[in-house]
Amino acid sequence: MKILTVVGARPQFIKASMLSKAIKAQSKIEEIMVHTGQHYDHNMSTIFFDQLKLTKPDYYLGIGSGSHGEQTAKMLFELEKIMLSVQPDIVIVYGDTNSTLAGSIAASKIHIPIAHVEAGLRSFNKKMPEEINRIITDHLSHLLFCPSKTAIHNLKQEGIDKEVYLTGDIMYDAVIHFKDPAIQQSTILNDLSLTAGNYFIATVHRAENSDEPERLKQILTAFQRLDKTIILPLHPRTKNKIQHFKLDHFITSSHIKTIDPVNYFDMLALVSQAKAILTDSGGLQKEAYMLRIPCITLREETEWMETVQTGWNHLAGYKTNQILDKVNHLKLPQYSPSIFGDGRTAHVIHNILLHSF
Repeated sequence: MKILTVVGARPQFIKASMLSKAIKAQSKIEEIMVHTGQHYDHNMSTIFFDQLKLTKPDYYLGIGSGSHGEQTAKMLFELEKIMLSVQPDIVIVYGDTNSTLAGSIAASKIHIPIAHVEAGLRSFNKKMPEEINRIITDHLSHLLFCPSKTAIHNLKQEGIDKEVYLTGDIMYDAVIHFKDPAIQQSTILNDLSLTAGNYFIATVHRAENSDEPERLKQILTAFQRLDKTIILPLHPRTKNKIQHFKLDHFITSSHIKTIDPVNYFDMLALVSQAKAILTDSGGLQKEAYMLRIPCITLREETEWMETVQTGWNHLAGYKTNQILDKVNHLKLPQYSPSIFGDGRTAHVIHNILLHSF
């Protein structure tokens, strides 16, 4: 059995590392990995492969940045050539990036079955490029691996009910597997003079926030007004937008520590020891829940409603006062159900792949 895996962004490297480990333990499966180069910065790409002990990709496309149309089109063109050459039995895509969309379309056009890991997520906001990517990929896929019961319900509402599997969340596998090594090996808390439980982690990278100067200004104003240390790893795109909109002065306060994007171990160490997370990232909302760290989401909606329903995640939107209000009334819930499985998702997916082919 020959599998072609398409990755391109840091969350996909983490998820793929867990399934690849399960695949390597089974000699019947050959995995060919393609890295589109959607994330190409060293701290957002190469170092992830090294830390996760993920086999270097068989193909690196080096697509880089660009508009959604340009980036997806370049990937589509290159992926089709590789798929025609490799002739895999199935193509595996992860999540909701442009790499996910390109991989799905390329495979569907030449009639190669598609497996979507993290299927069924919906924010119900089609202004988000990720939402379009999810919907199209799910409707093209032959095997749909869902992280939660909500994801299965979402697919059923769209008429997708065949070859849909509740597998748990593969990111939970990674959190369980890497948390202790990350805390033991990372020196970032010491490097940044941080004390566990006495700082916030903040990230802003969604286009809906970073591309809109007023929204970005309101979010940064909230960070400026908080009286707790904030660690702000700046996505290169967000950093450029802050400079372009002349908002630099909002992040010069002494309690705001801006840093470059960090590797997975450093981020896992930072998140697991934080007082709370402020983010517009879908993946970070979920990781916060898995690590039992409260999260304030800088969006009006989320694809991870289970985390909101359990009280660990709070939708604040982008307005300064709403963000500050959520922070000031933050409470730790007493209950944290296992909504993302038992940490064996990679083995579940691996067994389904073997059975299906």
